[in-house]
Parts: sequence; structure tokens; C-alpha cells
Amino acid sequence: MPVRRTSRTFRPVLAVLALTLALAACDSGSSSDADAKSVKATGSSVIAPGLPGEAARTLSPEEAKAELPDDSPNSADVAYARMMIEHHAQAIEITELVPKRAESTPVKLLAERIAAAQGPEISAMQGWLKENDRDGEATGHAHEVMPGMATEAQLTKLRAAKGKAFDELFLTLMITHHEGAVTMATDVKGQGNNVRIEEMADDVIAQQTTEINRMREMP
Repeated sequence: MPVRRTSRTFRPVLAVLALTLALAACDSGSSSDADAKSVKATGSSVIAPGLPGEAARTLSPEEAKAELPDDSPNSADVAYARMMIEHHAQAIEITELVPKRAESTPVKLLAERIAAAQGPEISAMQGWLKENDRDGEATGHAHEVMPGMATEAQLTKLRAAKGKAFDELFLTLMITHHEGAVTMATDVKGQGNNVRIEEMADDVIAQQTTEINRMREMP
């Protein structure tokens, strides 16, 4: 079982630690032969910043690496990536109806922004699954387990609407859809273990919360 990643307050320290290790590796790779022999003989040290109120520590590269957290993906990380791909795909499907059916210019511009943001996010999550050897596993989650997903009946009604009626239904469905995405992103931040997935979740929360507020202000 992967070790749960460290708290947020410790992450800046770990980031500095990782950067220091990388710089140390670069420096040793660019040194002269004499310097390289010296490093090999005596070893290099890494200064690890302490937590607030704690002194810095001097560690060997091996000790420093051992202190970096294990952020191996767990089942929550993988499930989030798979489900959010489908969730985003439906949002894009809904926005594709906008150019020919919407009346409101703000709605049209919003739909363009949603599609422009969520398309690359789908690609990023697909890439993450591939990098972690999870892209070949089965997908196809039932809509009812993904909060905010529009039902087929709702999509049928949206496809039949036009003008102001379309705008109103689009905003209603998309607000619910975004709220569902925020719920999923919040859940994985508490249940997942992978830093990259948490970063993606943070992006979803920030972006879609802003768009929810914007949609609620639209007439």
C-alpha cells in the first residue's frame, strides 16, 4: 500500500529538497574529473530546510531521497482520471450544441472557454493514465455514480431547445455539471495519493468554481 503523501505544510520543504537534489546532480555532472573523484570519495551533502521553527538538516543524497514521499497512484487517483475524462467529454458534447442553438453571446463565449479548457484537460488525464500503465483498463462508469452528469432525457430536451429557452437550460445543466466536477475533485484530494492528480483537481476546483459564479450571474 502506498504511503499517504505528506501534509501541505511539508510540501514546500520537499520541493526545495527535490530541487536541491537535482541541482546537486547537475553540478556533479558538470564538474572536472578531479572534482568528480572528490565527490565520489567524500560524498555530497544536501541541506534540507526544516519546518517552521525547526533548524535545517544536513543529509546525504541517499537520506534526502528516502525522505521524499511515495505518491504512487492509488485506486482513487485512477478512478478520478477515468471518470473525469467522461465527465469532461459530456461537457464538451453539451457545448457543441451552443453555436447553432444559443441566443446569448455570453453563453456562446462561455461555451467556447469551457471547450477550450476541458479538451486539453482530457488529454492530460489520458496521458497520466498511459504514463502510469492504467490506460488499457476498462472504463465506462455509470452516469449515476458521477455527480452532475446530465441524463439522456435532459440532453434530448436541450437538443430540442433554441434561443432563450436553450440558454436557460444550458446554464442550469452546466452549473450542475460543474458542481459535480468540483465534488469529484474535492473527494480525490482527500482520498488520492498522487501529487499530479491533486494538482489537476485543484485546477478543476479553481476554474469551475469561477465559471459557476459567472453562470449564476448570467440573465
